[in-house]
Formats: sequence, C-alpha cells, structure tokens
Amino acid sequence: MKIIVAGGTGFLGRPLVEALAADRHEVVVLTRNGAATPPGGARAVHWLPNGDAGPWAAELNGAGAIVNLAGESIAARRWSAEHKRRILDSRVNATHSLVGAIGTAAAPPSVFVSGSAVGYYGPLGDEIATETTPAGSDFLARVCAQWEAEANRASSPQTRVVCIRTGLVLEKDGGALPQMLPPFKLGAGGPVGSGRQYWPWIHRADWIGLVRWTLQTAAASGPINATAPNPVTNREFARALGRALHRPAFMPAPAFALRLMLGEMADALLLSGQRAVPAKAQRLGFTFGYTDVETALRSIFGRV
Repeated sequence: MKIIVAGGTGFLGRPLVEALAADRHEVVVLTRNGAATPPGGARAVHWLPNGDAGPWAAELNGAGAIVNLAGESIAARRWSAEHKRRILDSRVNATHSLVGAIGTAAAPPSVFVSGSAVGYYGPLGDEIATETTPAGSDFLARVCAQWEAEANRASSPQTRVVCIRTGLVLEKDGGALPQMLPPFKLGAGGPVGSGRQYWPWIHRADWIGLVRWTLQTAAASGPINATAPNPVTNREFARALGRALHRPAFMPAPAFALRLMLGEMADALLLSGQRAVPAKAQRLGFTFGYTDVETALRSIFGRV
C-alpha cells in the first residue's frame, strides 16, 4: 500500500516511517525540507503546508492512507501570542491542505489518520477521560478541537478519518523524557507541582503500533486515545523514573518556579493533566506491549 506521511522526519514520524517501510509499504514523506532523506527507503516530496494544495497533491491520488503529523512544536519555547498562533495555524493549515487534496483526488485514500492530543480534554483532575469526554476550554483544548474539526472534513464514504489523541510519548531519544533526566541524574529529581496531576503516557513502540493498527482496522474511526491503559500521577511517574535510573525522586519542583520560567505553558503541560485511557482501542482489540509505566521505563533505560 502507498502511504503518505506528513511530518515524517521528527520524533514520532521518523520511526513510524521506518516501521511502515519495514512492512513493505511504499512510503512518501511530505516535508518542507527538500534535502531531507527519509529512513527505510521512503521517498521525500517537498510541500508547503500553507492551507493550499500544490504539485505534491498528486501523490495522494491512489494512495491507500495518509498520516498527518505536521505541526509546530508545542514545547519548543515559552508561549508568546505569536508562538501560540503558529502552534494553531501550523496544524490547521497543514490539515486543510491535506483535506483539500483528498477532496480533489480521483481515487482518494481509504483512511486519513490525523494527529491530535489528550490536551483536547483540558485539565481534568481525577476524572477519567475516554474518547466520549467533551473538549476542554483552555488553549491546547481549543487547538485540538479546531485541528480535529479540520481533519473530519475529509470524512466520506471513501475515506475513514481517525484522530489520534496522543499522550506523553516515552523514548530516550526525543520528546519530553530526555528533558526530565538532568535533575534525576544529579539526584534532585522529583514530582512537579503537587504531583497529583495525571500524566497519560505511552511507550513510543505502542504509539507506532497503534497508528499501524488504525491503518488496518476498518472499525477504527473518529478520536482514539493514544495512551497506555494505566495513566499515573506525576508523583508516581517521578518515582518510577527514579527507580529506572537508580536515582532518588523526592525533590519537588515548585509550581511557582515553573510558572516563572515557562509562563502559561507550565500549567498546560506540567501542572495539570488528563486521566485519559484508551477505551476505544481496547474495545476494538488493540493489544499494548507496555501497560504499566515501571515496565515501560525499565525497557527504555535498561538498554543504556
């Protein structure tokens, strides 16, 4: 099957492309970097995700699937009004470009898997969030809601749409996990803020497996939580990480200090969370390789 991956060169996209190529699919990576070399023999095609279609749109005609991971990094810098605009526009415009190309394709893809995040639910405390939980009202929730609404415009009898609501993806070569390590390695790791906020996590291998599963599973449609079955509080996560690193995990990072350093982003990404569970994936039969955070973190750092 020919699979198009937009945003296929980052922490999630690159290993996904490798896995799809290993499955012997023909993989085309849409990238803004014309000199990019995708892994696994995949082919790079230049695109400009500005809301319009371009010559790249011809690649979608006859393709079996599209995976959309394009978007500005959420945690790359402190949130200014300009950066927040870029976070939103980069996701909505890229998705708008793809949806437009799907709509004009003579042979549209049978499935469109588009990125989203558990931030869709907003801060929830102890409440369990499944795919039927309504959207929150903070900045990230509004971003996710608009992102998904744009993706859902591609839904038709010919094209199944899946929105992957991703949690905290764990691997040591990228994402949030490496940024957590320095204080732990210095013996000063611990929970952030109260430590009571839930962190819905997923091992990257399971995230890749879940995306591959959605491509092949006709019953998988609409929002799907890409989180492990057992979310943990931040305090539990810190303790598990300390044990995996053989370091103490009792030194808290005070909320006021994080807010001084990071501003609004501290509350959205660190000091609040969602007790999100993968209700739909489990109901439809997806099997997770890593269901508890202790095992996931040991698998990651046991290879060091």
